[in-house]
Amino acid sequence: MTREEVFEGLKEIFAGVKPKLDLSTVGFDSKLVNDLGIDSLSMLLLSLAAEHKFGMQFETTEKPFETVGEVCDYIVAAVAK
Repeated sequence: MTREEVFEGLKEIFAGVKPKLDLSTVGFDSKLVNDLGIDSLSMLLLSLAAEHKFGMQFETTEKPFETVGEVCDYIVAAVAK
């Protein structure tokens, strides 16, 4: 699965989690909290939906994801395992 395919899938998930979000403004460099307004509940919903959609699991990480690109890269790597 490519980074772009994951990105498009994440945008679909964002549409469900944050329905008022203008998806045309979302890019790889978009910051989850500052740019997209993702809070802890939205992050949980996003994580669960991504795990279901991509057939992977997020592992506990010391450093939280900051950008959409970081999430994409993590999912690509997790799916490739």
